[in-house]
Amino acid sequence: MATRKKNDAPPGMEAQPFAELMQQMAHLPQISPTALAELQADYLKQATALWNASLGQGEAPAVGDRRFAAPEWRASPAASFMTQLYLLNGRTLGRMAEQVEADDKTKARIRFAVQQFVDAASPSNFLALNPEAQKLALDSHGETLARGLQHLWGDVQRGHVSQTDESAFEVGKNVATTAGSIVFENELFQLIEYAPLTKTVHARPFLLVPPCINKFYILDLQPDNSLIRYAVSEGHRVFVVSWRNPDDSVKHLGWDDYIEHGAVQAIRVVQEISGQEQINALGFCVGGTILATALAVLAARGEQAAASLTLLTTLLDFADNGILDIFVDEASVRLREATLGAEAPQGPQLLHGQELATTFSFLRPNDLVWNYVVGNYLKGEAPPAFDLLYWNGDSTNLPGPMYCWYLRHTYLQNELKQPGRLTVCGETLDLGAIEAPVYVYGSREDHIVPWQAAYRNTQILNGKKRFVMGASGHIAGVINPPAKGKRSHWIARSAALPADPEAWLKSATEHPGSWWTDWSAWLASHAGPRKPAPKAPGSRKFKAIEPAPGRYVKVKA
Repeated sequence: MATRKKNDAPPGMEAQPFAELMQQMAHLPQISPTALAELQADYLKQATALWNASLGQGEAPAVGDRRFAAPEWRASPAASFMTQLYLLNGRTLGRMAEQVEADDKTKARIRFAVQQFVDAASPSNFLALNPEAQKLALDSHGETLARGLQHLWGDVQRGHVSQTDESAFEVGKNVATTAGSIVFENELFQLIEYAPLTKTVHARPFLLVPPCINKFYILDLQPDNSLIRYAVSEGHRVFVVSWRNPDDSVKHLGWDDYIEHGAVQAIRVVQEISGQEQINALGFCVGGTILATALAVLAARGEQAAASLTLLTTLLDFADNGILDIFVDEASVRLREATLGAEAPQGPQLLHGQELATTFSFLRPNDLVWNYVVGNYLKGEAPPAFDLLYWNGDSTNLPGPMYCWYLRHTYLQNELKQPGRLTVCGETLDLGAIEAPVYVYGSREDHIVPWQAAYRNTQILNGKKRFVMGASGHIAGVINPPAKGKRSHWIARSAALPADPEAWLKSATEHPGSWWTDWSAWLASHAGPRKPAPKAPGSRKFKAIEPAPGRYVKVKA
């Protein structure tokens, strides 16, 4: 065996590799010594004050965090001190992340990673540190722990943390119940036509394209909050795309397939059934991106298929795509292409729905993950029945090639908005070639499609445009029926749409209640005259296949 000299580098850390490692470390994000010293001094000052307060020499600050709202956290001096110290540590780590000297995307990733760690490390998440869960266990003679273990085992079998009582809902029975029929299907989607609720309907039909990364019934959860039922009751002949939950038989499909055999095919069928050359169309989230792409493909073929276009929380310009931006860079997209894409060594694969669902849950981990870990497992509480969370957990797969194309050309390279940059379905794409008037909606607190990003659609599309901003987030802002009298929306005092979204906001006026009524009036103005409602769904060529909501939406990922 060779004898190492005193100054030899450790095995695997010889001079050249070690020098390269040190050079790489020199480029890692750092905090300036001055800022770090200030943070340390402030931390020591606050930690000392907390310690003194725990000894009765001062008053600890109010917690103001619902994770620690139960009286057991205040009744125990040790738990109270631990809570205060945890919150101080979390604030300090967050401030350190803000002080990192790096580009905006790197800082955002660091902030996200730090917050994930802080949320996971909460003492409320651990039985040994959670006095509320401990008291429940003692008072119930261990029954809460036994129930918690049962819930944990059930979730292990389901493969995800339960957010609601999934046994309380059944698609077609107490969610997605608006009456209708499947009038067309192919390997990508079923087309639903809904039964009219009025004696007359507008001449132009209305097609809704929901996101393919979720199931369509977010638009039809319950009769009193169903956007689909609302549109039917307003006298529209309503058709909805119900995307298939992909399996291995369609894992090879790409973006072009979703456009040509998805949205374009749906438009064709609705045109044929209704006998109308132009239809009104709505796209929600990714569904809006797919729909706009399809209309641009048709425009390149000399067809203006839409009499109007509604885009709800939709990205066409991906320059600012919210928190999801931190997950996308060249390396991550290449990894997806190498494992899921059309050219992957093992062939195209599915992106499984649970992976997407987990990613979206960890965008709000305290609300959508740890809250249920504590309630389900530590406290032994069964999650309540909640239709929105049932839908949220009803995940869908995606074909890998389609997903990889979408990641690269939108989130990473932001090419969809650039006229002539992309070729889709054999056509050179230009969103500006769509001539339809457009209603663009964004939600003010949306963390997936920031309202400013939704607003930028007004700068890409060339038809007559109207922008409306609603309160709340990505889902709750959209699903806001007028009868509830909740939230509010903003409409500009003039039709001007400046390039800067903040300039638009300064000119906007807040109106109480739902934006649906404003949109309904706008849609009616493009829907044509009334005529007797059809007595049967479909047509001679497109006969009813089965009742809504159909088979596709019931397939689990």
